[in-house]
Amino acid sequence: MKRFFYLIVIFTIVFASCNNNTNDNNTQNDVDMNQTPLEDFFKNPEKSSFQLSPDGENLAFLAPHNQRMNIFVRSINDTTATRLTDLTDRDIAGYFWANNDRIVFLKDNGGDENYRLYGVNIDGTDTVCYTAFDGVRTQIIDPLTDIPDEMLIGLNQRNPQVFDVYRLYLSSGEMEMIAENPGNIQGWLTDHDGKLRIAYAIINGIETQVLYRETEDDDWTEIIKTSFKDSFSPYLFTFDNKNLYVITNINRDKTALVEYNIETKEEKMLYENNDYDLSGVSYSRKRKVLTYAAYTSWKRQMNFFDDEYKQIYTDLQTQLPDYEVVITSRNLDEDMFIVRTYSDKSRGAYYLYDLTNKNIQKLADLSPWIIEDEMATMEPITYQTRDGLTIHGYLTLPKGLTMDNAKDLPVVINVHGGPWARDNWGFNPEVQFLANRGYAVLQVNFRGSTGYGKDFWTKSFKQWGLTMQDDITDATQWLIDQEIADPKRIAIYGGSYGGYATLMGIVKEPELYCCAIDYVGVSNMFTFMKTIPPYWKPMLDMMYEMVGDPVADSVAMTAVSPVFHVEQIITPLFIAQGANDPRVNKDESDQMVQALKDRGVDVEYLVKMDEGHGFHNEENRFEFYRAMETFLSKHMTIAQ
Repeated sequence: MKRFFYLIVIFTIVFASCNNNTNDNNTQNDVDMNQTPLEDFFKNPEKSSFQLSPDGENLAFLAPHNQRMNIFVRSINDTTATRLTDLTDRDIAGYFWANNDRIVFLKDNGGDENYRLYGVNIDGTDTVCYTAFDGVRTQIIDPLTDIPDEMLIGLNQRNPQVFDVYRLYLSSGEMEMIAENPGNIQGWLTDHDGKLRIAYAIINGIETQVLYRETEDDDWTEIIKTSFKDSFSPYLFTFDNKNLYVITNINRDKTALVEYNIETKEEKMLYENNDYDLSGVSYSRKRKVLTYAAYTSWKRQMNFFDDEYKQIYTDLQTQLPDYEVVITSRNLDEDMFIVRTYSDKSRGAYYLYDLTNKNIQKLADLSPWIIEDEMATMEPITYQTRDGLTIHGYLTLPKGLTMDNAKDLPVVINVHGGPWARDNWGFNPEVQFLANRGYAVLQVNFRGSTGYGKDFWTKSFKQWGLTMQDDITDATQWLIDQEIADPKRIAIYGGSYGGYATLMGIVKEPELYCCAIDYVGVSNMFTFMKTIPPYWKPMLDMMYEMVGDPVADSVAMTAVSPVFHVEQIITPLFIAQGANDPRVNKDESDQMVQALKDRGVDVEYLVKMDEGHGFHNEENRFEFYRAMETFLSKHMTIAQ
């Protein structure tokens, strides 16, 4: 896949959407319902991540073995599968077919996010680690689908802050550097022949520059320079390798898809949406055409450029009604596809779709133990902030309730991470778990959330703990005004930035929430800035613009660092942290817990020594959500 690799500065928490709990730990519920065992929400899927081999003869997928997600392979004509990996410490982070006979995969150590690249033959032989370097992170630049024994990878081995590009020869394991990073390159793009011809640089700390070369022997030349607030993201070359398909918001608020003429620097508009940013582009390698551009309103939407692909999706939607449908893999001939379905009540299933006869064969349900009829509906909502901004979000009520008959419910305000990310419609295991326990769950795409345009994004700059926090407070008050929330039984919870917002929520509004859960959240803006991963440091000036400068904005940053305001906290608090977190250092939680203890305030604290930014190992997810359930049940009941 030729796609521009752009290292974006976001601090999102990645929850594994894959968790024997008795029913004697009951919350104070307002509706009668059957409780689904906790583990059913958070255990690993039965099978997931199906991918077709390039020739379409075999399928690979992930499935549990020793409580970890390992790689299996089977023929498309045989259900008997061969397990290729035997990991016991950590799930596979990601994998793909290198060629018809070999699969490569990524795995880190204890959540440190220093991913190593491994390879294994499809008969399970010749397992090797290609990048066995301590403290080094591997990136995939281009799998070079048309060159079976080669791929391009990025490594920060020479300099922890930047990634050089290497050509990896899979059969021998040898590597050669083909592009040394001068210190400011944050992303690379190859053309359709696998030649490295576009580089994305940061200059002067807060400007971005796109560089181009006609051949790999030529010098790099600038084709455009912009403020980092303007997006110009080359997605792929046109199919003659001359121009670029670019997603950009230069001179507009929402990102649009254009064809950019490198020589004349003119752009041709291909598609834009007046209300939402574009999130991606799909194309046919075989037929050499763009197929669709995607964006997200309250659900995922597609604008088709290609009638053949539109017909494929129409046929799939007809055969798989009531579900969202996504093509996730295809063979080189593009006559066999892997199709994934999902909804707000189902994690979905995988299917094999044969284009020649329009036949669909079910491969597996991700979580067949989840009973859709017992899950809750996720509804889109909007509300107005105190300064007149329209905010979008989602409200999930316990099964059987609607906004017309839901009254005085216990509520969990679930704040997303990022903060430059967003909540989406679909199956969310922790939202469904909470709804199953009788809680309403409100998710809000506060200012800064992605997909709503440049102005909405930049309104969040230097607003951590300020207007961004007010948006969450206003959402909570909106739910009270709707008489859906019991004002005495509202909890706030989030991971990463959501954990930070949880802490600031109980600092700024100590009477609003009856309890709070901070999951790998920032507590001190100064120490947070000092402990970011080394490969974020080239973007530090951008972070100063977006979050705050520890020197120039020291007073403001002190004001929005929860650890300096623990005297305001009267809300029961539960904190969870991974010891190896490279994004939000464990010290962020340690110092918050210590500051509260110094005041004689008891705080529940869960630390897992084999985790990083979020708990990915199955048994740790179980422990965290059991603790969450007990904590919420106790304090929601007391509040009532």
